[in-house]
Amino acid sequence: MAFSFLSQELAIDLGTANTVIFQNDQIVLDEPSIVAIDNQSGSCIALGQKAKLMHERTNPGIKTVRPLKDGVIADFNAAEMMIRGFIKQVNSKHKSLFAPSLKVVVGIPSGSTEVEIRAVRDSTEHAGGRDVFLIFEPMAAALGIGLDVEAPKGNMVVDIGGGTAEIAVISLGGIVVQESIKTAGDELTNDIQYYLRQQHNIKVGEITAEKTKIAVGAVLPELDEEPEPFIVRGPNLMTGHPVEASITYQEIAHCLDKSIAKIEAAIMHVLEQTPPELYSDIVENGIHLSGGGALLRGLAQRFTEKVNIPFYVAEDPLRAVARGTCLALKNTDNYPFLMR
Repeated sequence: MAFSFLSQELAIDLGTANTVIFQNDQIVLDEPSIVAIDNQSGSCIALGQKAKLMHERTNPGIKTVRPLKDGVIADFNAAEMMIRGFIKQVNSKHKSLFAPSLKVVVGIPSGSTEVEIRAVRDSTEHAGGRDVFLIFEPMAAALGIGLDVEAPKGNMVVDIGGGTAEIAVISLGGIVVQESIKTAGDELTNDIQYYLRQQHNIKVGEITAEKTKIAVGAVLPELDEEPEPFIVRGPNLMTGHPVEASITYQEIAHCLDKSIAKIEAAIMHVLEQTPPELYSDIVENGIHLSGGGALLRGLAQRFTEKVNIPFYVAEDPLRAVARGTCLALKNTDNYPFLMR
């Protein structure tokens, strides 16, 4: 025990939009997955929230990079820089002469190819991970929600993150049927940007579109609790003059309709492939929603009406995958679905 400070265990939910790190059952880091890099030296200037404040506001000497796109590493160098920086931030709280030996569990999309899996593993190892385990995100989400993933019964999880929507049926500690589609939070933000350009002639950036989604994001034209309209300000596309528009949740429900329909189609596709015994378990237990996308108003209701199976939003959907990754870290010897 005297040398416990030399070994360290971290559970990392490496998300397209946010990275969450758990240590000893505590969240020690929750930051946007973004890096600000000096163009001349190639060194990292800022990470996470600080880098997000610079996003879309930089000068030619600085660039902001989101290392993950559609749930997988798109920029290997920036990803390594980001993981290394975040681990360093966590370690700065523990002063030690030696770099601790890191045991890490990282969540990855279920549709990842061998190359994408290797990219995550290599980035984590280069950032200091000695013992690296990987877990598929739907499995981590199911653990985080509190489902018994090793029981001989069917559980279905829909995890809508920033880059991918992961749909999976889980039984006996394995994924029976899964589908991973690129229609998720980022795609919905793009839909809002496009809609504001087309309908209101306003040009807005990613950050404003994201704020609009959080303030009035909905998928049903009629809600019991209606959010206040959100004021969007920006330049008029034709004149360049400043304009503002009041955006209602009904408009957002209309503009997100096509993308949400794609997720519905993927859910139906997974259900069609599900073995009948597991299907009856799912009808009985319902389908669980996690990820930031689960926070869209009216989503569970819309899916329930479409699929005729009850949908339930997880308690803290944003952190379900991170919590599940944390549980997997404690049971690396007992969970056969962890990949070394």
